Amino acid sequence: MSQTLSNEIEQEVDKRRTFAIISHPDAGKTTLTEKLLLFGGAIRLAGSVKARKASRHATSDWMEIEKQRGISVTSSVMQFDYLGHRVNILDTPGHQDFSEDTYRTLTAADSAVMLIDVAKGVEAQTIKLFQVCRKRGIPIFTFINKLDREGQSPFELMEELERVLGIRSVPMNWPIGMGRELCGVYDRMKNQVELFQGNDHSTIEVREVEDYNDPIIREMAGDYLHDQLVQDLELLDVAGDPFDYEKVQAGELTPIFFGSAVNNFGVQTFLENFLELAPKPAPRMSTSGSVDPTNEKFSGYVFKIQANMNPAHRDRIAFLRICSGRFERGMSVKHVRAGKDIKLSQPQQFLAQDRDIVETAYPGDIIGLFDPGIFRIGDSLSQGSEVVFDELPTFSPEIFAKVTVKNALKHKQYQKGIDQLTEEGTIQVFYTASGFADETILGVVGHLQFEVFEYRMKGEYGVDIQLHRMPFQFARWIVDDKIDPSKFRINSTLVKDKKGNYVVLFENEYAMRTAMDKNPTMKFLETAP
Repeated sequence: MSQTLSNEIEQEVDKRRTFAIISHPDAGKTTLTEKLLLFGGAIRLAGSVKARKASRHATSDWMEIEKQRGISVTSSVMQFDYLGHRVNILDTPGHQDFSEDTYRTLTAADSAVMLIDVAKGVEAQTIKLFQVCRKRGIPIFTFINKLDREGQSPFELMEELERVLGIRSVPMNWPIGMGRELCGVYDRMKNQVELFQGNDHSTIEVREVEDYNDPIIREMAGDYLHDQLVQDLELLDVAGDPFDYEKVQAGELTPIFFGSAVNNFGVQTFLENFLELAPKPAPRMSTSGSVDPTNEKFSGYVFKIQANMNPAHRDRIAFLRICSGRFERGMSVKHVRAGKDIKLSQPQQFLAQDRDIVETAYPGDIIGLFDPGIFRIGDSLSQGSEVVFDELPTFSPEIFAKVTVKNALKHKQYQKGIDQLTEEGTIQVFYTASGFADETILGVVGHLQFEVFEYRMKGEYGVDIQLHRMPFQFARWIVDDKIDPSKFRINSTLVKDKKGNYVVLFENEYAMRTAMDKNPTMKFLETAP
């Protein structure tokens, strides 16, 4: 029986591809996700994020505020099958105000797709997210989007990738023209041309050619564009990096694909190449060493908690990345932090807010567990031995506000909302060290998180709140035997976090440096101890 299970897990692991899409806002990430789902047969009609007033919205943007603004503010998970592979896409928020959620989601991915706008190149948020992927050493695949618009030359973009991100690149295909002149892309690996047909890419027209000198391309693209293509590719053949699978796997070389997600152009080619090249689920580090995905004992960790995915049911879902073994509905597992066995009776898989109860799942899959309030981000679940996976990163907030409830009778709902949204990681909550419960201070990484918090408190918990901005910019957790609140009165204040740890909020860097100099024995930490 054991050998059969082992073979089954191995086969399923080989099929899995779990990846996140990273980009700066407006690079077309949600659109690309939609088109990939379209190829997987998961949706019939891809919704454009631009069509805010239309009833059709992007599948991965399910929260009301996302539909109104046309941005992704929470990480969604989507799953589909394509060409014998089981694909799990983690769609992360593009908006920089939600970087904390995005960073945590990246820990659940085995590879990343970096989406770059052909005109804007590498942007600020892309750099931050790239660095998180780089730190984890995961393969990065680049899709250069919006080829149907005028933009930088492919060589300029390759040079920018190396200069700004420090990564070499190898173009898998090459554009023939750009913007209004775009007529196709040449596939360097397969010696074929994919024709650009404007908006209609329901069927993909591909022409086999001998090489890039083939007269078929000249006939199709005209003399000028063909001469330019030949010149570019001759230079690339001589001076460009050759494709090196090992370097791609190590995250040292990124394969580049050109296309236009909104026109469905180049997306299928990208997906098929990506599924061939992207890694299957890899071993994960835990406190007791490496955990191999083919290990028969089930294990996984919670990387995200989302309350009210279905406002009608007021539910909470914990997103679990499966790391090893076979998951079965109704199985009993050890909740390591709580030190008790729990039964996983309502596991779900997602297409954004559409959910199916899942009977079995394998390493690389993401499942949603109904959470009655027992899970926290970073919790490990396992069968057999107590596996604890490496800590998930937390980030120091930079923007702070005091929160008050307009209607004192709603205190119970307010407390529930604060508790749930804190556990989700949307906000961090602090209380003044004197212990007054009404002195609640919220900390966030970006402004938009306050707007979402206010919106969700009203929409999901029926509570109107008022936020009063505070002048603090830094939070530092302090570790010392004896803490004297009177030391932190000028340009700073002493507070406690949810777990009772002492935290000092500083108005500026000068105040923080001064406090550090005056308290040499005290440890000032950027994240909770």
